[in-house]
Amino acid sequence: MTTALNDLVGLLALEPLEENLFRGASQDLGLPQLFGGQVLGQALSAASQTVDPARQVHSLHGYFLRPGDPLRPVVYQVDAVRDGGSFTTRRVTAIQKGRPIFFCSASFHVSEAGLSHQPAMPDVPSPEHLAGNTAQLERFPGHPIEFLRVGDDAEPGQPARKRLWFRLAGELPDDPALHRYLLAYSSDFNLLTTCLVPHGLHFRDPALRMASLDHALWFHHDLKINDWLFYDMDSPWAGGARGFTRGSLYDRDGRLVASTAQEGLARLTQET
Repeated sequence: MTTALNDLVGLLALEPLEENLFRGASQDLGLPQLFGGQVLGQALSAASQTVDPARQVHSLHGYFLRPGDPLRPVVYQVDAVRDGGSFTTRRVTAIQKGRPIFFCSASFHVSEAGLSHQPAMPDVPSPEHLAGNTAQLERFPGHPIEFLRVGDDAEPGQPARKRLWFRLAGELPDDPALHRYLLAYSSDFNLLTTCLVPHGLHFRDPALRMASLDHALWFHHDLKINDWLFYDMDSPWAGGARGFTRGSLYDRDGRLVASTAQEGLARLTQET
């Protein structure tokens, strides 16, 4: 495991303080507030640690209440709402400075056979083709996440869509729960900013204020977050100083492994 990936796994591991109470360190990514993916991943990690490992999370629904401080730890309080015959439900509240900054509900399910269908994965170049021919690998300094963009979303007037491959580079244990809460962390990258594409704006534009309001994530299959996943995102609507976005995540074999949806603040603070 690379140092950067090891650090991220440690960030999401959490420190148990008491039964159903955990504390997580924070990560400063140079954003105005705590990265939303951190609290998503840590909250799911906290919930998962209170659930029978035979049950895997299949859905996560969260609301961002206040901006988090990337220089302070976060405390996670888990409420064991229900332990049923097939499903387990947990509610998690993330707390800083004595106030909730985020809460979510997570549902876990035993493995069962059933009906199966999915849309075909879009026909896009493989990550190997992009890395070797038409795209430049994008990395955050000191961070294990890597991106390969499919097409150029920088020009105004384009459809509100982003397509990219991403992975957390390095070796990881074969633990389905770990890969799922690392996906929860990673799923927040690029999603909300998809609503900016047709307007030719960047999320760091001084005329714009952006913040996640909610985030939903559904897990359909086990996955490997350290192998390439294709993230197909679109924004069908923006208005009223908010933007709505959604995403489909496929593995390299074309399986739909997860789906996302998010609404966020997209407020123009001055005329552009």
